[in-house]
Amino acid sequence: MSDVQTPKATGTEAPAGPAMEEVLRDARPKATSPLWISGHRNLYAVTAAPGARLIPFESGINAIAPVLGPEGPRVPAVIVASSPHKVGRVETPWQDIFDPDNGHIRYYGDNKTSGRDPASCRGNSALLAAHAGHVGVSRAERERAIPLVFLRRVPFGTRRKGYARFEGFGLIGGVERVVQRGDSSDGSFSNYAFDFVVLDLAAENEVFPWSWINLRRNSEATIAETLTSAPAAWRTWISGGPAAIPRLRRRVARRFVQARADQLPIAGSEEDGILEAIYKAFDGRKVEFEGLAAWVAERVLCGSGRYRHFGVTRASADGGVDFVGRLDIGDGFGQAKLVVLGQAKCETPRAPTNGLDVARTVARLRRGWIGVYVTTSFFSDRTQQEVLQDRYPVLLINGRRLAEEVRTALIERGDHLADLLSEVAHTHGPVVELSDPDQVLFQA
Repeated sequence: MSDVQTPKATGTEAPAGPAMEEVLRDARPKATSPLWISGHRNLYAVTAAPGARLIPFESGINAIAPVLGPEGPRVPAVIVASSPHKVGRVETPWQDIFDPDNGHIRYYGDNKTSGRDPASCRGNSALLAAHAGHVGVSRAERERAIPLVFLRRVPFGTRRKGYARFEGFGLIGGVERVVQRGDSSDGSFSNYAFDFVVLDLAAENEVFPWSWINLRRNSEATIAETLTSAPAAWRTWISGGPAAIPRLRRRVARRFVQARADQLPIAGSEEDGILEAIYKAFDGRKVEFEGLAAWVAERVLCGSGRYRHFGVTRASADGGVDFVGRLDIGDGFGQAKLVVLGQAKCETPRAPTNGLDVARTVARLRRGWIGVYVTTSFFSDRTQQEVLQDRYPVLLINGRRLAEEVRTALIERGDHLADLLSEVAHTHGPVVELSDPDQVLFQA
């Protein structure tokens, strides 16, 4: 194999591996020194292996060159990098979803060409090969599995390039073949969507042991020897298999009360422009915002079960309820149906939404009902604390989440905001006549 490297261990101690959410400097020209550049650790110094080439990070999917170990060739790791600042461009006409705090990343592969088999692309091929080991039924298969390392390109200060944030490590939980649309002149194309499982690093104090990857690059090390440096979650997965994943998936206990800055888009961002455009679009006819709020609620709730939107209520007699839906959880005899009452508020992002309006929504909930409150603004600390302390079954959707959902849909559809709002008005804007929201429980 001409592309197999056989670096030898020299005993030189490498810098500590990257910490979760650490921003590393990816400077040019690539070099292993100095260790620090402009206040950030050098990506190539942190990931260097003695006697081996520097890892290429240019592509979205980079398989580290295989080594010929005692048991045969092995790929030390696959580096998966996402560039959110390129979303919507010809080279990246889709949006990857990073949620490492909940142990999940949804990542789209590297095919962009209509008519091409997506499995023939270099990056997709590397991930499909890794997936074969991740679904291994035997311990021996899992021992030979290829770890994935996740990075996300992030702007820093005035620079949009040259920084990569470490988002964890893990494996592939699922693969889906999808159809995407890029530039209008290129048409649609087939690709793969990968659902990654981000594994826990609590035992390593949130610091990834890059020495493990370097040991996997050492041609003299056996697989058993490399496992001595592997994170605890990886070793437990090898022993326990797929059944162990739920308890190994990364979970972060977040501060439940969100600050205003975390509930609104970053000033000047695309989401900020979208939120402002939504607010202006419904200025003077804010009752029509109810359809968009119902659409956003559906996108958020469909991940928890099967959600069905029934319609918006008549403005003159809505009783504080703007739209009605139903969330079905489970199947057959064990199925549970929950009435969803929604409240929509198109209001200036400069002031918090009225806590009394949230209370009105809560006051109308019965046993087995849940509420959804959608605003273009944000929720005050006091409002959030009351919802949390009293354990009200209300989902709060702030302006930032609203803008993110709309932006994601625009990228998925390759559409304009005006066209999306027009379609949403047609699909989610019609009025429903319900004397009692419980009626939705008995509809097919």
